[in-house]
Amino acid sequence: MGRNIASADWDYSQPQRYREKVRLDLDVLERLLESGRFAGQSLMTGVELELEIIDAEGGPSFSNAAIIDLLGDPGVVPELARFNLEVSTEPRTLAGDALLRLQADLEHALARLNDAAATLGASVMPIGILPTLRPGHLRGDWMTASARFRALNDAVMRARGEDVTLDISGTTGEWLRLGWPSIAPEAACTSFQLHTQVTPGDFARVWNASQALAGVQVALGANSPFFFGKALWHESRVPVFTQAVDTRPAELANQGVRPRVNFGDNWITSIFDLFEDNVRHFPALLPELSDEDPVAEFEAGRSPGLPELTLHNGTVYRWNRPIYDTGDGDPHLRVENRVLPAGPTAADMVANAAFFFGAVRFFATETRPIWSRMSFSAAEDNFFSGARSGYDARLYWPGTGRISPDDLVLKHLLSIAEAGLRDLGASEKARSTYLGIIEARALARTSGAAWQIDCVQALESGGLTREQALATMTRLYSAHSRRGTPVHMWPLPVLEAADR
Repeated sequence: MGRNIASADWDYSQPQRYREKVRLDLDVLERLLESGRFAGQSLMTGVELELEIIDAEGGPSFSNAAIIDLLGDPGVVPELARFNLEVSTEPRTLAGDALLRLQADLEHALARLNDAAATLGASVMPIGILPTLRPGHLRGDWMTASARFRALNDAVMRARGEDVTLDISGTTGEWLRLGWPSIAPEAACTSFQLHTQVTPGDFARVWNASQALAGVQVALGANSPFFFGKALWHESRVPVFTQAVDTRPAELANQGVRPRVNFGDNWITSIFDLFEDNVRHFPALLPELSDEDPVAEFEAGRSPGLPELTLHNGTVYRWNRPIYDTGDGDPHLRVENRVLPAGPTAADMVANAAFFFGAVRFFATETRPIWSRMSFSAAEDNFFSGARSGYDARLYWPGTGRISPDDLVLKHLLSIAEAGLRDLGASEKARSTYLGIIEARALARTSGAAWQIDCVQALESGGLTREQALATMTRLYSAHSRRGTPVHMWPLPVLEAADR
């Protein structure tokens, strides 16, 4: 959810002064981009993993603060709700066996978290939305104690002037509609975020390639089919997150004002396009002012933090978000890919990352880029179709027309991802291991979402109610996930349901 803030209390003049400071930061960013004063030429990658904390029955465990205290690790931080947290890994290139080491790092982090959680009768689980979550869990003392989270909640609700409305129709006729007096439903959503550090000259190509790939990426990696007991989209995170932090009342939505969670509206030529769009179209939610003089910092040859601009950027939730940051004295730029849910296993998540990084590398270095042959609206339609329908989506792809995600992967994108990973220096073992998982998943037309749906249907056919089926499925999912076997190899619970 971004960096913390000092206070949630502002006077009425502060938003105007903050807006002026954001525009000054934007001017300095433009000067920085022209100066070429950015870190490194090697492509660096990193990941952030958000996790749900569950109790022995598979319901949410409100214990993130206690787990974090037990670990004492600055790389483990709380998220919006008391039943989720986030862990990050060290940035790395993808050369050699780096992807294999990434899996080992994620497995080690999950094991440490589970060891700490076990002392509290809990465990952690990588999944896009916790299937056992119910409205009652998001009332009362659900929010992590944080000035930023409290301020963000208050700012969204103040901008709306009315309750959040969740209105989501599922692919099989189930429908969720309810109002909510806070942004708490957003806390249901946990993701696996992929970061790509790039130079200013490469940023637009990497971002455009990421956008073009988003539809098939979300269909392959979908892992959030249930919310508040309803079977909705294969990746229900997309509509839940979009609606839960929507600052628009109905009148502004009807006028076509963009939501703060959005896909974008066009291909870009520079990272500046995105930051400028943020400033032009989205009012400030957290107008906290800093003491930094960005002009003075820039003219002194130092790297300005641009804190107002970056704070504002952190409240505009693009599925591929631009990041400006400073580290070791140098500014750097990243594409933050937010499309994927967490889970189901470390192996699955690294396979998703390998496919993404490889395919994006290929498309970003093509002589005739994919976005020159594909409209932005087609990429956006692909994203929402893949999120809604998973493998049943029909995606547009240049040269093929409409195609299913599995056919697109098997006939076109596996070889492209393999070429991109090879170009990045990934070893043959890393390429075959993780693209082999993607291939097997596409051949089986399965994903975390597909397994969850099939599992619940099997349990309901065996006589369980929806609530019982979701609880049983969650416990089975947790056990399979901790074993680490990729999801395409998970059995359906025919015998396990009978044993119950």
